[in-house]
Amino acid sequence: MNRVLVIQTASLGDAILATALLEKLHGQYPAAEIDMLVQKGADALFEDHPYLHTLYVWDKKNRKYAQMHRLIRSIRQRHYDVAVNVQRFAATGWICLRSGAAKTIGFDKNPFSRLFTVAVPHEISSEKYLYEADRNQRLIANLTDGEAAPTRLYPTDSDEQAVSGYKEQPYLTISPASLWKTKQYPEERWTELVHKADHRYRIFLLGSGKDSALCERIRSACPESDIRNLCGTLTLLQSAALMRDAEMNFTNDSAPLHLAAAVGASVCAVFCSTVKEFGFAPRGENIHIIETDRPLPCRPCGLHGHKQCPEQHFRCAWDIPIEKIIQNIPPWNEA
Repeated sequence: MNRVLVIQTASLGDAILATALLEKLHGQYPAAEIDMLVQKGADALFEDHPYLHTLYVWDKKNRKYAQMHRLIRSIRQRHYDVAVNVQRFAATGWICLRSGAAKTIGFDKNPFSRLFTVAVPHEISSEKYLYEADRNQRLIANLTDGEAAPTRLYPTDSDEQAVSGYKEQPYLTISPASLWKTKQYPEERWTELVHKADHRYRIFLLGSGKDSALCERIRSACPESDIRNLCGTLTLLQSAALMRDAEMNFTNDSAPLHLAAAVGASVCAVFCSTVKEFGFAPRGENIHIIETDRPLPCRPCGLHGHKQCPEQHFRCAWDIPIEKIIQNIPPWNEA
């Protein structure tokens, strides 16, 4: 195999999870040219990625379909041996079909799956755990094998240099925001975590510029702590480089969880309305998943969450005691 295209234009977290495919394909075909299509914003994850030959970027907010046709024209010029569509939506299914690849692979839930060369069953269950990287690996099992590679990102030397000054003393990071409100642990609880953490730790609040107001409220409510709001000031790979050396990173079930996992960082993730059985909870000794212990008939209320709790009580979050999260802060090491 000489050329392969991986298509994943969904969220940041989904793009990070798809890096396991890049790792696996490169390991199996080290001389192959591996290209990838992502949405605008996710391209920041792949700056100077060692295994990517060409990165296509789709700006869905700017003349979406005109750009799609332009991308298809560029993609067809590459004459791919294989195109792998990781998504289940019609637009990427159409791109995969029109790629001109000799072999097209995608999930059977895609509307165009009957036209793919290979259509792979897609399973998501709230009762059976299947990690998303393993689910995606099924797409290329006939090209490699059934064992998924780990997800991985590669901060550059400049990314490392940009955050080196923040690493002068032991620190924690907190990424308190989520695109979906029912996946976001309450602001009051994050503030309580800061109050109860050992104040010898420096704390960095991470997120996009849109999350800055939330993080500023948390920072302002904790004047006794050495806490800094870095929302919107770091790139994604700079954030990953900072997370990698933190004593612990605290997140929701959202992109920062996968950002931390992809650089081998220690992470404690709070799952509120969603459940780890959906497959978005990474594995590993340094991965800690926190959920309510109480059975709730309304949980999970959806695969992605909601703007507000459908039952108006949000017990899936409020029933998680802060002590379950605090116990994942490593003891301060005087050495």
